[in-house]
Amino acid sequence: MEDQEMQLKVRRVTDKFTESMYVLANEPSVALYRLQEHVRRSLPELVQHKTDMQSWEEQSQGAIYSVEYACSAVKSMTNSSMYFKNIDGLLRQAISMKEQIGNSQGRSLRDVSPSPSPLVSAPHSPSTSS
Repeated sequence: MEDQEMQLKVRRVTDKFTESMYVLANEPSVALYRLQEHVRRSLPELVQHKTDMQSWEEQSQGAIYSVEYACSAVKSMTNSSMYFKNIDGLLRQAISMKEQIGNSQGRSLRDVSPSPSPLVSAPHSPSTSS
């Protein structure tokens, strides 16, 4: 019996010792040390990812601005079709008026004086020689 009691006592001591070792291995200070190691190893990579993301954000913001600006330019161009039609009408009207003026001036010149013939020369005025 003494042997069984001894085994029981040894078993209790080893169980308590194992429990103590487990508690020590998982003590909060050990956990904090492991957490610190993990942060020290992974932090540079996280910083690099952050700077990459900031750079991509800046580029995408620039692209978004460019697209919005282009969209507003296209919208203003579609809204300006009325003005272009007005300009087209005014240009056609101006061309028509120019042709009318040209035709009326041509008729008035023919009616007022006949065109000189190239074969007939104008009389020369006498020149005075000294």
